[in-house]
Amino acid sequence: MLSLPPLSLYVHIPWCIQKCPYCDFNSHKLNGSIPEDAYIGRLLDDLRADLDWVQGRSIESIFIGGGTPSVMSAAAIQRLMDGIRSQLTLTTDCEVTLEANPGTFETEKFSDFVKAGITRLSIGVQSLQQHQLQALGRIHDPAQARAAAAHAAQLPLTSFNLDLMHGLPDQTLAQALDDLRQVIALDPPHISWYQLTIEPNTLFASKPPELPDDDTLWEIYQQGHHLLEAAGYRQYEVSAYAKAGHQSRHNRNYWQFGDYLGIGCGAHSKVTLAEQNRILRCEKIKHPQGYLDLTRALRYQLNDVAPDERYFEFFMNQLRLLEPIAKRHFELTTGLKATDASKKLATAVDKQWLTETDSEWQLTPSGHRFLNSVLETLL
Repeated sequence: MLSLPPLSLYVHIPWCIQKCPYCDFNSHKLNGSIPEDAYIGRLLDDLRADLDWVQGRSIESIFIGGGTPSVMSAAAIQRLMDGIRSQLTLTTDCEVTLEANPGTFETEKFSDFVKAGITRLSIGVQSLQQHQLQALGRIHDPAQARAAAAHAAQLPLTSFNLDLMHGLPDQTLAQALDDLRQVIALDPPHISWYQLTIEPNTLFASKPPELPDDDTLWEIYQQGHHLLEAAGYRQYEVSAYAKAGHQSRHNRNYWQFGDYLGIGCGAHSKVTLAEQNRILRCEKIKHPQGYLDLTRALRYQLNDVAPDERYFEFFMNQLRLLEPIAKRHFELTTGLKATDASKKLATAVDKQWLTETDSEWQLTPSGHRFLNSVLETLL
């Protein structure tokens, strides 16, 4: 029998000052001024239309992502947060994250974002080497990134994250580790350290840069992992490292197959209707122009996740976390039997990608490296 999982809220802000060549997110280069009043109003209408899916739950985390949410004014974020609080009940310790660029224009607004109710900033540093920032199409420089991190550390936030990429064009092992050491020196509570991948429908896909070979990438990961561990960061997710007490609650809810409402251009929702034994996925209209059209319904797609599809959906998310997976948790969030999942996972267990006990499954270091192969066994 399905059980209602925790509930989060995702808010999508689609605009960026410029589109990065590696980015495949639903983001749009800003041309002129942002229609802040119209967009915030539409977001709150969007949320109002989804309130039936709350089903009495309090919101445990909010993530304002994009695009680049920090291009919005502090007044717009204040109006957004006030509108959210008027429609939803937030837990007393609700984690409220806002993604931000480290440019001076955005950094100057950090204090006012906190006053609006932001409790956690996620700052897109990506690299602290100027030539790599240029190759990635970033518009800030290393000094601005350091200043943004220093400013965040002085604010009354519960936490903040720095995003850092590795496996960059022509990047050597030494350069990747130097980047990581510099970010560690900034002492953020949380570091998202992830490998650049070439995604379809991006500029890099049409004009691929020369990336490090697989052996170099593996060396970067192994040595970088040891650097992070030695500095007091613990890996809890494939690309996430945190000091004690600073894991991202919002991301953990995603990976644990929790529920989330998604509002904004192209935002996705995943909702459990326990009494009906249904799990829904919903996508909103992608383009800002269509989203702002008051004559159009905001729900672009609404689909049931069929029981046979829930195995892959659950493990695709849950296996990103490195902790054991409780079989009871699997049954409550999917409505399926753990014994049936064990049959599907038998190949992964035989190949020692996964271990299994009476109460849980656990990804092995080998399974971590070959995660896509583990997931293929479920198809």
